[in-house]
Amino acid sequence: MIRLRRLASVLTTPLAPEDILALFNPVFSARQLRGVVTRVVQETAQSATIYFHPGRGWQAHLAGQWARIGVELDGVRHWRSYSLSAPAGTDPAITVTDVGAVSGALVRTTRPGDVLFLAPPQGNFILPEHPRSLLMLTAGSGITPVMSMIRTLVPRRPDADVVLIHSARTPQDSIFREELAELADQFPNFRVNQWFTGEQGRLDFSSTVELERICPDWAERAAYACGPEGFLDDAEALWAAALESGAIGSDVALRDDPGSLMIERFTTSLAGGAGHDGGLVTFESSDREVEADGDTPLLDVGEDAGVLMPSGCRMGICHSCLTPLLAGHVRDLRTGEVHGEPGQLIQTCVSAAAGPVNLEI
Repeated sequence: MIRLRRLASVLTTPLAPEDILALFNPVFSARQLRGVVTRVVQETAQSATIYFHPGRGWQAHLAGQWARIGVELDGVRHWRSYSLSAPAGTDPAITVTDVGAVSGALVRTTRPGDVLFLAPPQGNFILPEHPRSLLMLTAGSGITPVMSMIRTLVPRRPDADVVLIHSARTPQDSIFREELAELADQFPNFRVNQWFTGEQGRLDFSSTVELERICPDWAERAAYACGPEGFLDDAEALWAAALESGAIGSDVALRDDPGSLMIERFTTSLAGGAGHDGGLVTFESSDREVEADGDTPLLDVGEDAGVLMPSGCRMGICHSCLTPLLAGHVRDLRTGEVHGEPGQLIQTCVSAAAGPVNLEI
């Protein structure tokens, strides 16, 4: 086998054998996981679902997980994390809303045959291990990972007892609205309540009254929530108050059992840096230098400069973005604390330059 590979290398020099194969199969690469777009479906005026067939090395996703997607814009590769909306056991798909340069390009310009750069799926926002009654609370694009769960569970388990409460501004803004209605018609144990804030105002989580009206047995269900920060903060506060008051039994709320609430956040609150913060950021291994302000996470600074930055949750939770600090100081955008010791591992997704910074990457 080794001799054959050496012979192939001689015949294909200066290209490697895998480079020749990539000319015929765009998703084949021994260096970088890729996927070829197979279908693009417009969901709303501002969102689209992009289906793709991944190349060798892709790990099948679990319902509710996310993956990093790489897109080249003006010759620079940008990486962003997107929830996977396709059911488990099928080729993956991402549902993207036109917010920001990368997401906007994906929604507006992606066509079948385009190649996406991929990283393996990750995340613990997944279906419970054992069957149980579920309550899904979503708002806006927060429906995306939950849709993967619904598509995975409801058609395969007609006895699955699932209640979905989804909040959107208008019916036209509600992603997957028609598909969800069809599933609810087909499977009686799947109940959907669409809440339109343009007509009804925000869903009130200040008490349990609204929740009890829509789903009387909400406290007995394992709950999942995904959406904007304010929506999730309100839901988290309601569950905490219900636990304190005894509406949810403490013996079940601390486990992955009925009465629990699992949350998936897309963002975290970041504080801006001081006016004098910022500086020249040097990415040593990538041989790049960039002037950065004191408000932009170093992860974004690197990606915008074309540096392949490790990342995951992009909110300081998973620690996938840890990168050695060679010199300089950084500001933690969550707390405002300035720190920096040579060799220290920093979270680039929640750290900004506090003067000149040298990173190993």
